[in-house]
Amino acid sequence: MKFNNIKHKNLLQTAALLEKAAEGRPSKWRQLFHIMPKTGWLNDPNGLCEFKGEYHIFYQYSPFDTKPGTNFWGHYKTKDFITYEYLPPALCCDQNFDCHGVYSGSALIDEGKMYLYYTGNVKQLGDFDYINNGREHNLVLAVSEDGLTFDDKTLLMKNSDYPSDCTCHVRDPKVFKYNDKFYMILGSRTTDDTGEVLVYESDNKTNWRLVNRLRTAEKFGYMWECPDLFFLGDKQILAFSPQDIEAEGFKYNNVYQSGWAFIKGSFTEEGCTVGEFNELDRGFDFYAPQSFETSDGRRIMIGWLGLPDLEDYYSNPCEEFGWSHCLTIPREISFKDNKLIQSPIREYENLRESDITSKNQNGIKAFEALITYNNPEKTEITVHSDCKITYENKALTLSFGKSGAGRKSRSVSLESLSKIRIFCDSSSIEIFVNGGEEVFTSRFYPESYSGITPDENCTGFKVWKLKGFEYK
Repeated sequence: MKFNNIKHKNLLQTAALLEKAAEGRPSKWRQLFHIMPKTGWLNDPNGLCEFKGEYHIFYQYSPFDTKPGTNFWGHYKTKDFITYEYLPPALCCDQNFDCHGVYSGSALIDEGKMYLYYTGNVKQLGDFDYINNGREHNLVLAVSEDGLTFDDKTLLMKNSDYPSDCTCHVRDPKVFKYNDKFYMILGSRTTDDTGEVLVYESDNKTNWRLVNRLRTAEKFGYMWECPDLFFLGDKQILAFSPQDIEAEGFKYNNVYQSGWAFIKGSFTEEGCTVGEFNELDRGFDFYAPQSFETSDGRRIMIGWLGLPDLEDYYSNPCEEFGWSHCLTIPREISFKDNKLIQSPIREYENLRESDITSKNQNGIKAFEALITYNNPEKTEITVHSDCKITYENKALTLSFGKSGAGRKSRSVSLESLSKIRIFCDSSSIEIFVNGGEEVFTSRFYPESYSGITPDENCTGFKVWKLKGFEYK
């Protein structure tokens, strides 16, 4: 189905006009080294891939408002994660099967082409609960030979094609090749409000057959969003974002969680189960991560530096300036001592502009800090006066005052402390603990920038001023 039509062109033209109008807005709290929208709303990363020597980063994007609305797929590409080219939205909601949003999905690179799979969202007018009726989540495919223009869209599956005990909420396809076949996983909510992942198989990338359903041994949330299945060595790992998980001490304190689990058995075979859920991030703002493999063998993960449905908990003052949210920095995923490790991609060392360890840091919005320890009993780091990172009684805690805009504190149990690496931008902080065994990601909104100060309990301390991304 051709979609280079009048509606598509009008949507792109409107987006371009809104982006142009946003150029004169104040830049307060705009990020320097995080992907963010020119205007409007950003959420889930989508279609992450390497294609013909360039990395493509798509993301949920609505230029019309700072709240979620009519979602497109925004688009950046880069060769080095430092210099980016902003591109017009790749996909717009221009067909009957995606008229209320081009929702989340993934990219498959095969036979020299880019295949984008996504959920086409439709909300019918009427007296519906939009769980069991009134909503369409359609599986749609768009194909490109250059990664820039997409010649057609094909409707592959509708809700009636999914298992009969699924609600209308089946979405967020992740597609990959494994053992010479193509596989797709979809997040699902069943009619008895149980979250799961549907596993489909294909020989040709378009005709799909259900081969398995992945669940935990006990019910764990009513919906699993944004599933991602990948391999590290001989380990099969499922990342997903379950909804409706109750807090347990330091665990599960956000409105929704994101994490990973081992798959016990082969994901293609009935009888396999999803193991214990482990949170990927302990901070306030992390959701819907997606990963891809690079040509040099790295597994790179990027998340949404935000959360849905957080209005009752905390806020994002940047909405006052016409934009909302950004993506996390890319992270290399690995395993060490049976722990999943997240490390900032090595390319970010090229953002270092100058060593400012012993200099006045006032006014510096973007920096990287490395602080080392010899297993102290307690310690404290202060960032821009109002953010505290403390370690005491075998717990590491991130806390904010006024700059948190309602964010108070998040903690994790930690038997020992050896290293903290921090990436701080104009309105976000990402903290990698003990080489990436634990991570805290959060937005915050300093009124002034005074820098970072550890206490005397550290054994080493270094700070680099970071330059922002370059755009072309």
